[in-house]
Amino acid sequence: MELLTVKDLQKSYPGFALKKVSFSLEEGKIMGFIGRNGAGKTTTLSCLLNLVHPDGGKISFFGLPFTENEWEIKQQIGFVSGGVDYYPRKKLHTITQVTRRFYRDWDDEAYRRYLSLFRLSEEKTPMELSAGMKVKYSLALALSHKARLLLLDEPTSGLDPVSREELLDIFLALTREKGVTILFSTHITSDLEKCADSITYIREGEIPYSGPLKAFLANYRLLRFPEGKTPDAAPGVTGLKREKEGYSALLEAGFPVPAEAEEFPVSLDAIMVHLEANDPLEQEGSL
Repeated sequence: MELLTVKDLQKSYPGFALKKVSFSLEEGKIMGFIGRNGAGKTTTLSCLLNLVHPDGGKISFFGLPFTENEWEIKQQIGFVSGGVDYYPRKKLHTITQVTRRFYRDWDDEAYRRYLSLFRLSEEKTPMELSAGMKVKYSLALALSHKARLLLLDEPTSGLDPVSREELLDIFLALTREKGVTILFSTHITSDLEKCADSITYIREGEIPYSGPLKAFLANYRLLRFPEGKTPDAAPGVTGLKREKEGYSALLEAGFPVPAEAEEFPVSLDAIMVHLEANDPLEQEGSL
């Protein structure tokens, strides 16, 4: 079952536009939402939450059109960003008392359970919490009103590796054990290789790929060329990037590895860097 469907979403600003963005997310899955800064991730998420009004397109959650069912839908979704920035000097129990009034299915027993699981004290204020603990508190609030879908906007940004691993373990447990569905916007692509089932890649307001993560990785191979051996006309080679010694590039699946190149293991991070790279050979002529 598709819990989220976005069809031909459009939003224009001076100098930027979402151009018929379309993707869908299945129940109980984690989808990574990736793209460089300014590609349209935040604008898309803002449209999904009706913080920004789209110029066109359709959004549906749980099979319901969003515009006609916003209140009902928001009872079943939770939004988690990189931290709690509101009421920095208020104690958590005060923030919780305000938040719970907005949800008809608030479960105080579940809330207490998540506080214990995340080792959160309600006597603290947001300004006394670490970045990781702020994210955990946001998760506790979202899960305590029985959210079926979590929209995560850069939740692991700025966290140390141990805290990031803890959160990724929580995300996996939520999907595998609780059936929670997650849309995970991030620029830390290595996190997605550990937990995502699929990805949606946005580039300059358009979606060049949305589908299984494994299939996206299988589309490319990473090559390195020694100095003086650039792939001027090698078929299937894209995303040339200068390295300390020589160049690296991607090779699209189905094309042979050039004789002068050496193949290395590919990663989501490497694919993103090379797809967004400007050709260094073209740049040299303009320096």
